[in-house]
Amino acid sequence: MLHTSLSVPQFSLKSVYPVPARELFDWHMRIGALERLTPPWSAIKVTWGDEQVREGSRRELSVPAGPFKMKWLAKHHSVIDGRQFIDEQERGPFRKWVHLHLCTDLPGGRSELEDRIDYEFPLGKIGQHFGQSQVNWMVNTAFPWRHERTWIDLSRHAEFAERPRLKVAISGASGMIGSGLRHFLTTGGHEVVLIERRRTTEQSVLWNPLKREIESEKLEGVDAVVHLAGRNIAAGRWTESAKREILDSRVQGTRLLAETIAALKRPPQVFVSASAVGIYPDSVEPQNETAKPGTSFLAAVVKAWEGAAEPARNAGIRVVHPRIGTVVSGWGGVLGRLLPIFKLGLGGRLGSGRQMMSWIHLDDLVAVLYRMLYDSTLQGPVNTTSGKAVSNQEFTKTLGHVLNRPTFAFVPEIAVNTAFGEMGRELLLASTHAVPDVLNRAGFQPWFGDLESALRFETGMPFRHMPPFHPAPLPQSGRNSYLIS
Repeated sequence: MLHTSLSVPQFSLKSVYPVPARELFDWHMRIGALERLTPPWSAIKVTWGDEQVREGSRRELSVPAGPFKMKWLAKHHSVIDGRQFIDEQERGPFRKWVHLHLCTDLPGGRSELEDRIDYEFPLGKIGQHFGQSQVNWMVNTAFPWRHERTWIDLSRHAEFAERPRLKVAISGASGMIGSGLRHFLTTGGHEVVLIERRRTTEQSVLWNPLKREIESEKLEGVDAVVHLAGRNIAAGRWTESAKREILDSRVQGTRLLAETIAALKRPPQVFVSASAVGIYPDSVEPQNETAKPGTSFLAAVVKAWEGAAEPARNAGIRVVHPRIGTVVSGWGGVLGRLLPIFKLGLGGRLGSGRQMMSWIHLDDLVAVLYRMLYDSTLQGPVNTTSGKAVSNQEFTKTLGHVLNRPTFAFVPEIAVNTAFGEMGRELLLASTHAVPDVLNRAGFQPWFGDLESALRFETGMPFRHMPPFHPAPLPQSGRNSYLIS
């Protein structure tokens, strides 16, 4: 029976996707799908369970219940290959929760995803009184967000659907950017090999850059290496020892990887080695990839960082340096730190507020990194920003507007200097206006072309418009209910 264990559904959401049902179904079944479908603002965490959805697999989640946390154990069953699967609560906050994921083919190579949920509260009306707000949140916010994220990922994968799936080694895969890229790749059918200090999988490549140790034989035959590891530059004041760690963590790790892959019998086709827009001078003027480097500590770090990849370049490997701007993500970074302050109504500009910030949404950054794996025209430095730099004051006002909170506060420059010293001057008060000329020429279009849409997606607030991306408009039946036209 197609809809095993389901009675009359109490909630259903449908969306249309530009891929066949087979591809839509496979995406949901692969490792990393749950991570891609978990909003950063949901406070939901996977505590244990099977990585991949299959008949009889289970996962336990930690879910918010007011100010508390509850365990939610779900079992997957009624799997029909290419068509459907069900996850059903075995233990958790509901008396009953049965969630059908149904994928149906449509004409023109499209498909429809339906999330159909049958649920019951415990304790009758009392349970409904306390639990209905959680269901309303899922209906109005979480599930539309999941459908939107699915559309974004499938659309990006469709760009290179005719190209072979890749085996990609990633350093820094546990970080905000690396984990996003890792799960994006695995849900697209690619194989990911982790380069890490402590082994978490049998396929992991162990390394220690400071000791110049790496399991080089495990990198034989990988198609690409993406290097994202490096000490957090915003972890605290830049003491002399901290600055040395920042420099060494980038230069030594990059050089070790570059020399290692250059010496392989079957080297990768491409080495994507992260970089930063901090290479440019403090200026409100637009800077493209040909601009001269600045004279700051960060600029010196980035120059040495990019230069450390020279052995791979000399070996004929295509080397790309995504010069990454401020990443907009609720999982961490600048936004992750600011959200608690702004939600309390204590947000405000830093210094004059006129300093420029070049930003990019995490999903767009992942899409750029993905494109770099395939697009042979991309090499050398590539400004990886949205192309819509904003002032600190504009960022502050936009975030306050999205959260419906005042932004009257401000932090004077002297306070930033006193609290953070050189780190505060370079990261918080300096201007960076990096223009993505190389990406523009390559035809890349960010999904989140304006700051407000990026912030709304990361905070769970309704969109005001669908970000432009596809040459053909999204069919009306595929538009989600929380998108405001």
